[in-house]
Parts: sequence; C-alpha cells; structure tokens
Amino acid sequence: MAEIIAQDKQGGKQRKKLIRVDMTPMVDLGFLLITFFMFTTNFTKPNVMDLGLPAKDPDPYPKKNVVINDKNQVTFILGKDNKVFYHQSNSNDLNTGNLKETDFNGIHISKIISEAYDHAPNKDVFTIIIKPTDDANYKNFVDMLDNIAISKKEQYGVTDIKPWEKKVYEELTK
Repeated sequence: MAEIIAQDKQGGKQRKKLIRVDMTPMVDLGFLLITFFMFTTNFTKPNVMDLGLPAKDPDPYPKKNVVINDKNQVTFILGKDNKVFYHQSNSNDLNTGNLKETDFNGIHISKIISEAYDHAPNKDVFTIIIKPTDDANYKNFVDMLDNIAISKKEQYGVTDIKPWEKKVYEELTK
C-alpha cells in the first residue's frame, strides 16, 4: 500500500522520508463504484400512457343497468396491416356493406366519432368501443386511444371482437 523510503544523513542534513502511495486498490474501487452505479441507474425513462380511468365510485353496484343501443355507440375493429374498421350495428344488421374501413389519421377517426356523437339519441351514454383483433399491433391500439383523447370523448371501452363481427371482418379482409 504505502512505502516509506528512508535516506541516510549526508553531511549533517536531516534524514528525508519519501512516501509513495500505491494507487492500484483505488482504481479497483473506482471501477466497482462505476459498475454499481451503471447497474442501479435507469438510462431511459419509461414511456407511460395515461388512461382515463373512472374515479372510485362510492356505490360500485348501480341500481339501474344502462343499455347502450347501436346508435349510442361506435365500434372500431383494429385489424391487420394497419387497417381499422368501424360500425354502428348489432349482430343482426352487421354485414360487409355497413362495416366501413378507414385509416389511423386523426382527422378521419375524430370525424367518425363526432358524426356518431351528433347522431346519437342519448348523448349522455355515448360510448366508443375498441375491439382489437389478434392481428392488430400495439401501435395501432395506442394511436386509437390518442385519437379518442383528441376527440375529447371520455366514455370508451376495450373488449374482444364478437364472433359475428369476426365473421364479417374476415369476409372483408380475404
């Protein structure tokens, strides 16, 4: 670690002591500290998406069930190859003629949402439903949520695609 070299007296001079410190252990300690901080530090901040979750309801079991009919909702089906389809139909009325296709352009989706909202008989229960297929990718889902946030509609839901919708969707994408 440290080494002391003593020199003899020469001509009545005092004896000088030279001190030499070995820095090798300090270098090892420096590398250990750098390694520790590299493993414990986040280099990038995680990207977090803010979902509009409902506030805690004091009465979690409402006394009346609200039924949302076809005209009080718009359903978006996220498909493969960056395609999105939408409709306002039920299981009996949905066919390849009224399952329409659009793209993820915010102007188009916002326009579809606002037109559906304007024609809704009961605007208080107007809901946007997102149904991603197995072929949809995560980016398209995030884009859809961003478009809903742009349209400033707060009631939306995410659910699985129903078999009757999947049948019509598959007919269109063949």
